[in-house]
Amino acid sequence: MALNFHQLHIFHTVAERGSFSAAAQSLHMTQPAVTMQVQSLEEYFGTKLLQRSTKRIELTEAGRALMPYAKSSIELIRDTDQAMSTFTKQLKGKLQLGSSLTIGEYILPRLLGPFGQEYPHISISMKVMNTAQIMEDILNHQLNFGLIEAPVNHPDMYMEAVMNDELVLVVHKDHPLAEVSETTLADALQYTFVLREQGSGTRLVMEDELRNKGFDPSAMKIVMELGSTGAVKSAVEAGLGISILSTSSVKHEMALGLIKTVKLTDARFHRQFYSIYLKSALLPISAVTFLTFLRERDLKQWL
Repeated sequence: MALNFHQLHIFHTVAERGSFSAAAQSLHMTQPAVTMQVQSLEEYFGTKLLQRSTKRIELTEAGRALMPYAKSSIELIRDTDQAMSTFTKQLKGKLQLGSSLTIGEYILPRLLGPFGQEYPHISISMKVMNTAQIMEDILNHQLNFGLIEAPVNHPDMYMEAVMNDELVLVVHKDHPLAEVSETTLADALQYTFVLREQGSGTRLVMEDELRNKGFDPSAMKIVMELGSTGAVKSAVEAGLGISILSTSSVKHEMALGLIKTVKLTDARFHRQFYSIYLKSALLPISAVTFLTFLRERDLKQWL
């Protein structure tokens, strides 16, 4: 019997998930099949790798020694898929991803077209939802990976920065600030704001920069908090207040002359967008190809 990657992957997943049943669910296998593959691996090495108890699986000394090699093999296969995807144009498959609101509504629609032209045989299924829902679906294996607007920490998740974004001050075309090309943060904070809801990626970036500049976000004159960027833009267009939004989300309204952007001379709202996926899962080649597309292309030409 030869050592194979499939068995190492199953062993690593059992160790990471803490039980055969959880690993079986994660790998979409039956529990007896998972047990059999681990037993075959133990027979190959001639030693026990896992201690089975009623509560949780624990690694033996041999199992602990094997874990870094199993992890390295998973990473090697993932890197191999990524490297070869550059040369494989006739890929087929379904790309299933989750995206937070700003990315899903304003960024990805402009990127999926060019991606689809380059890889026409990959079908795309995208869910637009908040970060917590994306993580839940990834953990439940309903999605391959997600794209989110703010970093998160989860022991089972791998996170990587894949895109850059900038937020800008946006005002109604007849607002007093629309008459100037730039202003200070202190001057802007004298006006009423319409903002995304607490906890949104856009809101977090804005509040972090305010604190960095010595301003208390809770002291802002907030007249309305809304659950989507589209709703915030509509409120700004109606003259209900000014806001801070992603440049990618306001291009259409700016082109129509409905709103204007004003440069802040003493503040910059930069952020990164992140991909997240399970550490224990192998991404399908369609997902690896899409992430490679985001990393290696000059996305500004489409955004």
